[in-house]
Amino acid sequence: MRTTAPTPRYAPDAHRHASAPPAPEQVEERSLTFEGFTYTCRIVHQSAPQTIPLVLLGGSSQNRFSWQGHEKWLSPLCTLVTVDLPGYGSSDFLPARYGMDFLAAAVRHMLVSIDMPQVNLFGGCFGEVVGLRFAQLHPEFVRRLVFCGAAKRLPEIYTDAVPRLSRALERGEIGEAAAGLVRLFMCNPEAGQVRKHAAVARLLQQQFLNQTPDEIRKAVEHNTRLLTHGCYRPLPIPDVPSLVFTGEYDTLCTPQMGRELAAAMPAARFTTVKEADHLVTVERRLESSDLIGRFYTDRPIDDLPYCNAVESLCAGPVPAVCR
Repeated sequence: MRTTAPTPRYAPDAHRHASAPPAPEQVEERSLTFEGFTYTCRIVHQSAPQTIPLVLLGGSSQNRFSWQGHEKWLSPLCTLVTVDLPGYGSSDFLPARYGMDFLAAAVRHMLVSIDMPQVNLFGGCFGEVVGLRFAQLHPEFVRRLVFCGAAKRLPEIYTDAVPRLSRALERGEIGEAAAGLVRLFMCNPEAGQVRKHAAVARLLQQQFLNQTPDEIRKAVEHNTRLLTHGCYRPLPIPDVPSLVFTGEYDTLCTPQMGRELAAAMPAARFTTVKEADHLVTVERRLESSDLIGRFYTDRPIDDLPYCNAVESLCAGPVPAVCR
């Protein structure tokens, strides 16, 4: 276990308030082992939380450090947990025969190990696939759900592109694969105005180009895992307050796909963030953090200037949270 004292982070407008929000007191990393696979979680502790801990499950190309840019807005609200699950980040390689149920069980193992019996859960892109399966199989751990860039089905552009991109990675044609991955994750610039589109595209391409052999091997296995096991099982979803959102120009997991997922959930609302695509949490970091934080602390999310209309798409009888 490693513990370090972080640099205090405050909201950009903290000077407008009588007192700044509390900074996290320590950052802790825990090395855990589940079914023979070692993995690592990162905990940003908050001793004066406004809500229960928040677990952030990111996309396949993200790791436990990818959410540090969001911490200055989210860590004043609660303890934050990010994780490199087996097969991702710096954790042990995980063969593709291990599917989403295994990864969901690893999330449960983590929460039991760090003594967090109930959490708010965020899942972005692939993190939604794991997060939803976790909520379905282990609903007792979940108080609220937020999913971003989410879908019940694998996008056709993904299933079409994966074999080609995987072959390029296996041949060591990293430049070709990186360009293809950027096109996959980001919308065509002509689709509409997207904040920081060019800068994020360059950042994403550089990230893909700098992958180590271990990361490339895991990326290929990840794609095999998704194509083999799929991304959704029609199991019961817990009846807890839920939100699904994405960028209004998301061409990978389109807004309609997000609506389909929200409609399958008992207590879900849906919205899109303006001037963003699939990488909304990178392109509009402050706004997406604000939306996530508002939902998890039961503050209003209607009529936010950076969002389009919030839609109620609950499955079955309409509970109060969806009205």
